[in-house]
Amino acid sequence: MVVFRLYHFQGESMGSASSMLTQYDIEEVQEHCDHLFSQQEIVSLYERFCQLDRNAKGFISADEFLSVPEFAMNPLSQRLLKMVDGLNFKDFVAFLSAFSSKASAQQKIELIFKVYDSDCNGKVSFNDIMEVLRDLSGPFMSNDQREQVLVQVLKEAGYTKESYLSIDDFFKVFGSCGLKMEVEVPVD
Repeated sequence: MVVFRLYHFQGESMGSASSMLTQYDIEEVQEHCDHLFSQQEIVSLYERFCQLDRNAKGFISADEFLSVPEFAMNPLSQRLLKMVDGLNFKDFVAFLSAFSSKASAQQKIELIFKVYDSDCNGKVSFNDIMEVLRDLSGPFMSNDQREQVLVQVLKEAGYTKESYLSIDDFFKVFGSCGLKMEVEVPVD
């Protein structure tokens, strides 16, 4: 389970942040993220976005994302940074929407696929998956153990080490495993 907590910090100048977000903006962002966040959650996310966007550039850099402790500590943070560096607010909410409890398994798997597809070629190879497993397991598993586990998982799904998985294949392998990815959005 992956959980990011985007906390609302008291004492920082946030009153002006929410006043810059109009009702139209909120509705547009809601539409952009398939209504996976309530209007109140979008306002809270905007306030947090403004806190992270320290220089008020209108987007969040990789360094600013790393200021979120849960993000920085995530073993996949370097892969995620490639996906989030330079996001504006609308895209920031769209990225986080895959972590919503209302997001479909398809939406969650599409995000996971992008994490695994580090070269963005639309295919995930055995080596791509091994790299992610290495990031996730660290020194707790040897390369041989990782390889044995992955070969078995792929075999059970009808694939081999030589297979390249498309998004549809990826969904076939991971679609029935009940993924739980959440983002907590504190609402005042």
